[in-house]
Amino acid sequence: MTQTPATVALAELEARVRRDLELVRYPARPWTRPVTQGDEAVLDVAVIGAGQGGLAASFALSRFNIDRVKVFDRATRGGEGPWVTFARMLTLRTPKHVSGPDCGVPSLTPRAWFEARYGAEAWQALDKISRHDWQAYLDWYRHVLDLPVVNDRRLERVTPEGDHLRLSFVDAAGGQHTQLARKLVLATGIDGGGQWHVPGFIRTAIPRDRYIHTSEAASLDFASLVGKRVGVLGAGASAFDNAATALEAGAASVTLCLRRKDIPRVNPYRWMENTGFLAHFASLPDVQKWRFMARIYDLNQPPPQDTFWRCRRFPQFSFQMGCPWNSATMHGDEIAIGTPQGELRFDFLIIGTGFATDLAQRPETASFADKVALWSDRFTPAAGEDNALLSAHPYLGEVFQFLPRDPSDPSAMFLRDIHNFTFGAMPSMGLSGASISGMRFGVDRLARGIARDLFVRDGAWHLQTLLDFNAEELISLEPPAA
Repeated sequence: MTQTPATVALAELEARVRRDLELVRYPARPWTRPVTQGDEAVLDVAVIGAGQGGLAASFALSRFNIDRVKVFDRATRGGEGPWVTFARMLTLRTPKHVSGPDCGVPSLTPRAWFEARYGAEAWQALDKISRHDWQAYLDWYRHVLDLPVVNDRRLERVTPEGDHLRLSFVDAAGGQHTQLARKLVLATGIDGGGQWHVPGFIRTAIPRDRYIHTSEAASLDFASLVGKRVGVLGAGASAFDNAATALEAGAASVTLCLRRKDIPRVNPYRWMENTGFLAHFASLPDVQKWRFMARIYDLNQPPPQDTFWRCRRFPQFSFQMGCPWNSATMHGDEIAIGTPQGELRFDFLIIGTGFATDLAQRPETASFADKVALWSDRFTPAAGEDNALLSAHPYLGEVFQFLPRDPSDPSAMFLRDIHNFTFGAMPSMGLSGASISGMRFGVDRLARGIARDLFVRDGAWHLQTLLDFNAEELISLEPPAA
């Protein structure tokens, strides 16, 4: 293999990573109690999702010497997460200086990897990291840390089995697999608390090959939109990303419609990127959490300036504010959309309406969704502060664990061992595993909490190992030979 400056620099960086981890690996020995059920070994932790949150959670657990861990992902290797599948932005929306997956190890930071691959000058000139480079960084991160990922495993069901959780998986060929685990981390991303949402009037009236949700963009050959009139519904960044991709592919026109009277302009994520909020939001009283999140969700996340310009440079792009879609019908081969501003006609639709929070819609949570406490079960907002969106989110414990809707229900005790490290944790925990910005603090809280739970639960066993401990350190009472 030909050695280039980049391959040499990356090899040197990998050696530095291993050296750094060796220097800080104290205490080094495993400590969790080995558990079996019959002849079957039980994992300490199973992590679902090998995107950025799942990989970082796995590494954070290893930093606490929790080594009986596996990460499962439904995708084949290289297809985890959104970055090279359905994402259509050119760069991350997050500032380039963000850290988090590194868990405080400087040689593991995105900057260290980028400088090794492209050079320090390239980093200084960089505005934001491209999504392809971010995926390449995550692939390198998984490789250099040798993280225990199993691909092609889609979690279908979680069943309590004694003190453990039985996880039922299916692979792409339809094969069935099961795994026992003491703890389960759901790191299934933005839609991990529900499903991507397409308005019902579109699903019932428009043929399936005439629209996509932005989460399905990987399945669309955008070249098929050449010469087509494209309607885009949504005000978020992903709606603009897909509008730009359609324009760049040669669409005859792209009209983006949003129900708001103005395009969101203030990005609350930039405010949230401070240590106080990221580290300690979860400790606030519920009423303050509610008011923080009501404001953050109301502001929404605007398209970055460069994404907006990416659309506006095309004369065939237009946007209509205060223009929700109220109906959809087929008129011959045309799609007719009813709006308060009159009827619009399109050849193809791109739906950027986000996702609906509903644990019953996710296969991995559907079997126990009715037992999970939601914000609507635990908090009553003041008059005039009702928020149906926030109310539908799960109400989580201090380390992302689900809590029982009925605290006296013994059949719901297993929920304490399922940790919701998804975007759905936001009202309870703030930014966490599904957000790059919050990962630095979220993965540490998660890993520390799981380590604490495992140790405390096995306190009697650990005490017995102390009582049985007889490794002599003082070997001789005689003076050393001259």
